Amino acid sequence: MRRVLLVASILLISGCSNLNPFKKEPQIYYIEGEEIEPQEESNTSSSKKKSPPIKATKYTSKARHKATMKPYSINGKVYKPTYVSVGDSMTGIASWYGPDFHGKQTSNGEYYNMYDMTVAHKTWPMDTMVKITNLDNGKSVVARINDRGPFVPGRVVDCSYAVAKKIGIDKKGLCNVRLDVVGFAGKVYNPKSGKPKPKVKLTNFGVQVGAFSKMDNAKEYKKKYEKLISKPQYLTTKLSPISQGALHRVMVMGFNSKEEAQDFIKDNNLTSAFIVRD
Repeated sequence: MRRVLLVASILLISGCSNLNPFKKEPQIYYIEGEEIEPQEESNTSSSKKKSPPIKATKYTSKARHKATMKPYSINGKVYKPTYVSVGDSMTGIASWYGPDFHGKQTSNGEYYNMYDMTVAHKTWPMDTMVKITNLDNGKSVVARINDRGPFVPGRVVDCSYAVAKKIGIDKKGLCNVRLDVVGFAGKVYNPKSGKPKPKVKLTNFGVQVGAFSKMDNAKEYKKKYEKLISKPQYLTTKLSPISQGALHRVMVMGFNSKEEAQDFIKDNNLTSAFIVRD
């Protein structure tokens, strides 16, 4: 492998396009469009009485969202989270979890409340809204993903007690289900609105402008780009192991889309660059 490479890569961070000032993304940073409607809240009186004395968060934080979309291993099996769109579905077995986990932290940083309308899924993004349909009795309900699991072969979703009761498995424990993606960030898409279906907005784009075997060379190259962009703090160096050593990568981060990253490459005549994901 050549000692000096010029390529491109992607990093998860909020921001905007190439040489313009970087602006802060809104809290629901990975949702695109205005095609969503509020979901009905769960039984608030029951929730207030029995939920743990911890203020719950409404959405997954940006940092936690990034972490929960990385591959992870449970009991020797690797799970690879994936982005989804409204209309995606899967079938399998549903289970539920309750008192033993009540008040404990979930994968997205919230605290599990068995009386809230939430579920755990192994790979779909946090805050994805899913319609869970019990194929054994036809009952269905909409809930929000805020945890990972269940890690049992054949099971596709782990429901809160509230969800389990709604679809009729609070006593039986298991049922056959179909899961349908119906929205994101606690909101449900209304097909009658005539608006486009919501989709996850991927904001983890950046451009790797150089890669060097020596850190001193990487730091020197980094200075060149500090003069080109309005916020030098969006420049970074990262050590990346390779077969015969390591590369120190110089990256410009903060693009909202692949197109913005491509524009940066084109505007700066980075002919050898290409875009990858971190």
